[in-house]
Amino acid sequence: MKFAYRFSNLLGTVYRRGNLNFTFDGNSVISPVGNRVTIFDLKNNRSDTLPLATRYNIQCVGLSPDGRLAIIVDEGGDALLVSLVCRSVLHRFHFKGSVHSVSFSPDGRKFVVTKGNIAQMYHAPGKKREFNAFFLDKTYFGPYDETTCIDWTDDSRCFVVGSKDMSTWVFGAERWDNLIYYALGGHKDAIVACFFESSSLDLYSLSQDGVLCVWQCDTPPEGLRLKPPAGWKADLLQREEEGEENQEGDRETTIQGKATPAEEEKTGKVKYSRLAKYFFNKEGDFNNLTAAAFHKKSHLLVTGFASGIFHLHELPEFNLIHSLSISDQSIASVAVNSSGDWIAFGCSGLGQLLVWEWQSESYVLKQQGHFNSMVTLAYSPDGQYIVTGGDDGKVKVWNTLSGFCFVTFTEHSSGVTGVTFTATGYVVVTSSMDGTVRAFDLHRYRNFRTFTSPRPTQFSCVAVDASGEIVSAGAQDSFEIFVWSMQTGRLLDVLSGHEGPISGLCFNPMKSILASASWDKTVRLWDMFDSWRTKETLALTSDALAVTFRPDGAELAVATLNSQITFWDPENAVQTGSIEGRHDLKTGRKELDKITAKHSAKGKAFGTLCYSADGHSILAGGMSKFVCIYHVREQILMKRFEISCNLSLDAMEEFLNRRKMTEFGNLALIDQDAGQEDGVAIALPGVKKGDMSSRHFKPEIRVTSVRFSPTGRCWAATTTEGLLIYSLDTRVLFDPFELDTSVTPRRVREALRQQDFTRAILMALRLNESKLVQEALEAVPRDEIEVVSSSLPELYVEKVLEFLASSFEVSRHVEFYLLWTQKLLMLHGQKLKARATTLLPVIQFLQKSIQRHLDDLSKLSAARNAHWSHWEVRRRRQKHLKTTACSCSEEQAETPKKRCWPRACLWQRRLCQLRPAREMGPLCHLGQQRRGVQRAAEVLSLVVGTCFSLEETWSPSGQ
Repeated sequence: MKFAYRFSNLLGTVYRRGNLNFTFDGNSVISPVGNRVTIFDLKNNRSDTLPLATRYNIQCVGLSPDGRLAIIVDEGGDALLVSLVCRSVLHRFHFKGSVHSVSFSPDGRKFVVTKGNIAQMYHAPGKKREFNAFFLDKTYFGPYDETTCIDWTDDSRCFVVGSKDMSTWVFGAERWDNLIYYALGGHKDAIVACFFESSSLDLYSLSQDGVLCVWQCDTPPEGLRLKPPAGWKADLLQREEEGEENQEGDRETTIQGKATPAEEEKTGKVKYSRLAKYFFNKEGDFNNLTAAAFHKKSHLLVTGFASGIFHLHELPEFNLIHSLSISDQSIASVAVNSSGDWIAFGCSGLGQLLVWEWQSESYVLKQQGHFNSMVTLAYSPDGQYIVTGGDDGKVKVWNTLSGFCFVTFTEHSSGVTGVTFTATGYVVVTSSMDGTVRAFDLHRYRNFRTFTSPRPTQFSCVAVDASGEIVSAGAQDSFEIFVWSMQTGRLLDVLSGHEGPISGLCFNPMKSILASASWDKTVRLWDMFDSWRTKETLALTSDALAVTFRPDGAELAVATLNSQITFWDPENAVQTGSIEGRHDLKTGRKELDKITAKHSAKGKAFGTLCYSADGHSILAGGMSKFVCIYHVREQILMKRFEISCNLSLDAMEEFLNRRKMTEFGNLALIDQDAGQEDGVAIALPGVKKGDMSSRHFKPEIRVTSVRFSPTGRCWAATTTEGLLIYSLDTRVLFDPFELDTSVTPRRVREALRQQDFTRAILMALRLNESKLVQEALEAVPRDEIEVVSSSLPELYVEKVLEFLASSFEVSRHVEFYLLWTQKLLMLHGQKLKARATTLLPVIQFLQKSIQRHLDDLSKLSAARNAHWSHWEVRRRRQKHLKTTACSCSEEQAETPKKRCWPRACLWQRRLCQLRPAREMGPLCHLGQQRRGVQRAAEVLSLVVGTCFSLEETWSPSGQ
């Protein structure tokens, strides 16, 4: 089994804090999620998380005008210069302080960051290679309090900065003679946003109390004059003209602004005057303005408020277009795309991300993660979907291909403790602390079964047998196991015997045996067909936390409180091995811990287990930032994954930060955010700035559940950060197969030119380069696929099937690859059973890919069928053509030349006779779609049959 798993995507969390950005084309939203950045492609309905992470939570993101570069700044002031084209980090920089906002100039040559009460302008990195990508050009002083926002003019000549001291400052990007700085007042609260008008120096400023000021400038942008150099700069300019080289021109310039400049400084300068002042809040209604965005071309102003309401106004007349409430929490960020049609909203309180099309008044995207931490997850049998349950009582189903949540079930009134799929993949069964076990239908998206106990109890885990007929759940307070029938919903039995809370349940995939783990240091095996009696009781050395069967049911793994993983033979009730995992967890020390991380690790353990698809490895996670993969037979650690490097979470570091230790105690005991105006939206009576009773805490890093995909190519973990997906990265992995010096890409192409397709495919598979394998397979003519498939050796058939499964997700040649799959399974189906141990994950991966295409083609064909049928009926009604059904009489039955056509066939035949051939394009395309659906269904049934036959004949190697 390969262990080259890399982070591929982050699900379950769509927005935390920071500013939202639209890409250059306006089709994607860039959202900061914790210490990572996720790009939501709205046009192709996909989400992708960049493979990079900052040391702390992201504070702000600045996007270059061409959309190629992004500057990501975290709470600690560390910045990453990221290329969005190659998805890699180009440069790292530390701003030596907390940065509130960053903005590129429209020409892309400079960018400004607001830090503390100053604004710093840097030269933006260009296409030429530089030793230092961030070169400081000017530092602007003026505001007395923290700066909050930035905006540039269209010609990049000036920029405006807002501050918490209720002032707005206009600075010149160059040393203009008539505009160096200009201070604007007129507000009674902190400035939230400020914007320049299009191709003008006129600007708008918005404050937190809901006031909009319109400022008019008496000078156009073309009226700005460059200040002639004087002193050493004049001498330097003269030397440069004479051809002498001097490096003194790279000095940093400091500009000191004054709120009340002298009268002689005002003469001949740019002047601003306030044209109007508008109020968002009505009389008696006070609502804090928290975010705003302005689209200059359409003069559209979007404002978000602390109550979850947003307004759309047309400036400068301040005409209200419409107003809508989209959330119960404060709107933290607003962004408008380049065309002005889509508006993105981010609500950090609930973790919501919304994209609203204001002209049609409809949602383009509406996503929300779990409000509290995710607790459990489960893969569907084909690996297409992931279901998660959280402490907020919600059950969400995610599409692994798109990364979006497509259904949320809210029937539970308390935290969800367990989720699982049935064998069909269309039913999700969940358990909750509210005392119910519910079954949800993924066809109709409804709760069709609710299982309850005779007396109220809290369920801690749930399991469904392989047939999907038996549902069992373990109780946390009554120490019992309840068994129901899925068909009738009736309680079949109550299993008693445990003396502690039930921590885990698992059915044997091959037999009717249920394994239950409990805190009473035992694991019990229950026989379903023998009156639910205890078959075996396995005694453990510590409390059991998790239990799972191997995919073939021949082995049982149990995680205990003493950080051990023990393996048992369920048939003979004999322990076959154990793994000591205490040193592999490597837990960190919390900020308020009185003991070291080494001593606190004694109380940590693995809380979740999962076997790999082939059963040779086991995945384990717990109260740590590490997820470990162990080899079961060798009982050694194969690889350890660090799921997060975010220092904004607790228990991340092994040692305490000595900077926070003072003679009076730990500074972590002081709540720095309590009582701030942006701390809490609801205030106590008499409190003007926030809620003094509010307390903030750092969430602790932990892994609550891990699961391997049935395809074996990826695994998922529910963590404090969200739902992390790790998959095999084939782009950077060179893994040849039986390679020697005679196998080269040139030899492969020579064999293709000689039409020796079998030898070319074998050499390409030995090199194991996807582009070369694709070239070799697609060079085979359609008529020779069966001959080439029959000549492939058995070891290479698995390689070809694995390549076909991965190609179905990206290739357009669906029918061509379906034909390859059909021929390979038909010719080698009987021989594949001998390699069932390694082949089952590949077949499941193949089933997942073909099932997705079958669903898409079925929907498309049905939609187009209905469309063209309605169109033809209307056309015939207009021309008064009558179509009658064919009824076979006895005379027609005696005549052999006449043929009886069914209604659908008669309709198509007459239509073909009436319409010329050049007008039959859509109908011919319909026939191609129908043939594609039929072929996909045939191949899928063949794949599923092979998969089931392999599951029945599975026997692990060496036993």
